[in-house]
Amino acid sequence: MGFFDLFRRSPAIVEAGALAEFIDRNAAFLVQKGMYEYSRARAGHYAKVLLREPEFLIAMESARWQAYPLGLAMVGEMVEKVLNPHIAADRRAGIDALAGLVLSVFDRYPIPEPFDAPTWEGERRELARQLELIGLHPPKPVKDIPVPFAKRYFDLMPIHQKLRAPDYPSITNYLRVSLINIHDRLVDCLDGAAAAQSLLAGNADRRRAPDR
Repeated sequence: MGFFDLFRRSPAIVEAGALAEFIDRNAAFLVQKGMYEYSRARAGHYAKVLLREPEFLIAMESARWQAYPLGLAMVGEMVEKVLNPHIAADRRAGIDALAGLVLSVFDRYPIPEPFDAPTWEGERRELARQLELIGLHPPKPVKDIPVPFAKRYFDLMPIHQKLRAPDYPSITNYLRVSLINIHDRLVDCLDGAAAAQSLLAGNADRRRAPDR
């Protein structure tokens, strides 16, 4: 990357594949960054030592994979809010299409080491359920989207219970601020009408595929 590339805007997201990449990258970033920052804060002066410990690295790997479906659910709901003006005429179809896209992101990865196949499939079903729930209420303010997920996310922190402080409100605020920042990045680079059209077209293609 050249120096002047730092000042260029990200390429516009105009189709479903690029939107999937955005969801994947930011869901992983959202959950992993919070875990590292919380672990570093709780370890204090020993943070550098902790972050190199094999036991911690194993625990972090497990925790981030357990949290990844939560990140997908939060970022997915935020994306639906941004796309809503372009899918409002048939919101149910838009949510179904987005759910299919988010689940296709989940399906990119082999079963991670902390899980067996039935447990990972259960995580997928729960993610699908959370995406289905989006249609049961109007789009939420972005700051409210993480609230139902924050307690489960906090419980996954790779820090022993004895070393935790009553930091649940701080973690909730971290998720809120981070998701707002992700929202702003998406708004800055999304062609909403084109992305919605691509998303709905891709969902129609998936529905026709078994008949071919």
